[in-house]
Amino acid sequence: MHNLVLKSDSQQLKFSENFKNQNQFWQGPLDSISFDEDGIKAKIMNLNKPCYIIRISEKIGVTNEGYIDNYHLKRTEELELLIAIPPLAVHQLGNPDFLEFHNVKYAYATGAMAQGIASEELVISLGKERILSSFGAGGLTPSRIETAINRIQQALPHGPYVFNLLHSPGEPAAERTVIDLYLKHQVKTIEASAFLDLTDNIVYYRAAGLSLNSASKIEIKNKVIAKISRKEVATKFFQPAPTKILKQLVAQGLISELQATLAEQVPMADDLTVEADSGGHTDNRPLVCLLPSILELRNEIQRKYCYEKPVRVGAAGGIATPQSALAAFIMGADYIVTGSINQSCIEAGTSQHTKQLLAQANITDVMMAPAADMFEMGVKLQVLKRGTFFPLRAQKLWDLYKTYDSIEDIPPVEKEKLEKQIFRKKLETVWEETMTYLSQRNPHQLKKAANNPKLKMALIFRWYLGLSSRWSNSGEKGREVDYQIWCGPAMGSFNDWVRGSYLAEPKNRKVVDVAHHIMRGAAFFLRMQNLKIQGLQIPSNYYQYIPTISNYKVS
Repeated sequence: MHNLVLKSDSQQLKFSENFKNQNQFWQGPLDSISFDEDGIKAKIMNLNKPCYIIRISEKIGVTNEGYIDNYHLKRTEELELLIAIPPLAVHQLGNPDFLEFHNVKYAYATGAMAQGIASEELVISLGKERILSSFGAGGLTPSRIETAINRIQQALPHGPYVFNLLHSPGEPAAERTVIDLYLKHQVKTIEASAFLDLTDNIVYYRAAGLSLNSASKIEIKNKVIAKISRKEVATKFFQPAPTKILKQLVAQGLISELQATLAEQVPMADDLTVEADSGGHTDNRPLVCLLPSILELRNEIQRKYCYEKPVRVGAAGGIATPQSALAAFIMGADYIVTGSINQSCIEAGTSQHTKQLLAQANITDVMMAPAADMFEMGVKLQVLKRGTFFPLRAQKLWDLYKTYDSIEDIPPVEKEKLEKQIFRKKLETVWEETMTYLSQRNPHQLKKAANNPKLKMALIFRWYLGLSSRWSNSGEKGREVDYQIWCGPAMGSFNDWVRGSYLAEPKNRKVVDVAHHIMRGAAFFLRMQNLKIQGLQIPSNYYQYIPTISNYKVS
């Protein structure tokens, strides 16, 4: 294979001769062609214009100017067009239906991080730039959620925004209260996460927004974005609502017969986010295995039901750099969702100490720990281990729970360690605080614990598991070593990417900047790949997208 080389320097562009197109010619100003590294990078980065790779006297250069002349009768030996690629706008990444359906400019969204980590400020900042973001309503009181609804709707009267519905298997009444709030305030899009099965609550929300328009077509007013990591759960959201649940809702007078009929003709979700190895609740699945599997499942179910519009499938978990974003798009993702990286941004509802820890995290600085909301089931979530003892202390509580049947069975020495090192107060005092909380939040569970010492022990342990995440968000002084910080390996990948740039410091991390640079960088690397597959051999020093304020151009 013969190569044309810009210079003898191995760090310059080369071109494989057997890729050459003999039928097209370039016409344009010669002084617009760049041959130096900085000039070449700048022109490749100019995504809004076409990119022409030109050879002049054995030198290879790049320009965005001129045009292709297909009718040039005589080939010019001194000037040769090697490659021509069109402009590449950032909004071309992903599925255009996602952009139209949600009225956004990018096939990019930020997922909900519970307890308001995905805060009003975060949602509003992104929404004002027409980027989709989900408010982290999980674990918040109804009054706190209602305050967030009012604030976000006032700031974004026409959207876009999403509110999270975190599945609560132990508190179905609390889940219904949140649904009632969303229906009352006409929240038109929710993100359903951590669901193990469909509940009457999520089906109620979906069906209550169905009607027929003037053209007798089904109109979906209540949109659902489901976040899943298992095929069996994905199947339920790809399919229409179960008839049994719909009949129950009709019998309760919550939906009409027409709405029940319409619900059997549309999928439970409009979008389904495939969540791979991520922060918080996760099955630690690799995206390269999970996403293709779910895409094939979507296609299979689409062939069965023939929906007018197939359910869109997005990718989440590990999305932290332009390269990982592009990989998801190339695998077929209709949109991408970021999570862990956003909680280190200035708008996130986390403390400054937590943001600093996140900004220092490496890819390996995470581990699995028992989850507060599904503790008895043995469910775990992924957290940061750097700078905190939480994951080790949470695991200790789980080991004790598995070993003993009650608090009284725990040996005195172990009990003393719990009170001094983890709880920092008597377990009797912890139980009194727990009873006060449950009497207002879940009195039914409190009654069950009265005759179930194993459950009582779990509730006492959940006191620590629940408060540790709140301490992290509020910046509780003296409790830094107990901060529970939900985090996936994406955080370390992000830190590696932005090291040396203005985004290295948490004080500079704005969620809009992060979104823009990931998407713009993904488009840049796609252009680089297009050049590569057409024969341009590009040295590694060109394969860099460094986030700078100067290359921040809103697309």
